[in-house]
Amino acid sequence: MTVQDEPRITDREDIAKRLLRSSAKASFDPLVEIDWDAPIDRDRYATRPERVSLYGTELWERLTEEQRKELSRHEVASIASIGIWFETILMQMLVRHAYDRDPTSNHVQYAYTEIADECRHSVMFAKMVGKLGAPHYKLDPVTQFLGRVFKSIAHGPLIFGGALFVEEILDQIQREAMVDESLEPLVRAVSRIHVVEEARHMRYAREEFARTWQRHNPVARAYSRLVLGLVVYYSTTRLINPRAYAHVGLDPREARRAARRNPHWIDTKTWAARKVVATLGGAGAISGPGRYFWRKAGLLGRPGNRPAVPTRAAAR
Repeated sequence: MTVQDEPRITDREDIAKRLLRSSAKASFDPLVEIDWDAPIDRDRYATRPERVSLYGTELWERLTEEQRKELSRHEVASIASIGIWFETILMQMLVRHAYDRDPTSNHVQYAYTEIADECRHSVMFAKMVGKLGAPHYKLDPVTQFLGRVFKSIAHGPLIFGGALFVEEILDQIQREAMVDESLEPLVRAVSRIHVVEEARHMRYAREEFARTWQRHNPVARAYSRLVLGLVVYYSTTRLINPRAYAHVGLDPREARRAARRNPHWIDTKTWAARKVVATLGGAGAISGPGRYFWRKAGLLGRPGNRPAVPTRAAAR
């Protein structure tokens, strides 16, 4: 697909009907599907070592193997806390999206179905955080405030572009984790459920983003690019709460600086975002001032090692 060729949009009702059918066949109750009584295996990593934000740094070399595994558990818990935060925002946005639409339509009924899924996911993530022995990594006041603003002002492309970004990032990390038998079984079980159900959510968001993006004029698109860039920046730079580093004896400020500059961590974020960058970049949603925030968040690669992001000029 080239940028000047608008993507083919399938029938909204037909897609929603398929997603509703899929939900009926493959939905899970995490409280039943997961063995919450099983003890955490502290001899295993919660995520692959190379996905830990400090991997390869001098601070990583200071840590014992036990501390590295502990840090992996806290980083997974921190990412799960971000997931809960954004899923709560998404549920509110989906309720607003459905508010004045026909509830007898498949489209709105799937929105309600996704809200129910997200409720279960938030409970599942919260229980996992507790089992991993981590606290609830609450976001800083500025990000909390911006989240309140975003959920109140977001319209079509912002609702579904923001949702697609967060869902794709988590999906890539969890797809890798769920098939790695060396990792903590609880994390793998949570990842498996989330990946299966989020596949439907991403299809819904991808279709609706493309549909609403095409209807917007250039001014509205420019506004959406900027706000989406801010959402991406604040979500990505808060993935790892600095307090996670303190739990393994590191200075949070020093560790945060090291992670921000760590080429391995930048590459991990670029890898996790590659599909959503291709989707939104191909639509022309990553350009102008908003693109600055995508790059500042470490999602467009390191200088000299940058993945291509489709632009209209390049497409021509």
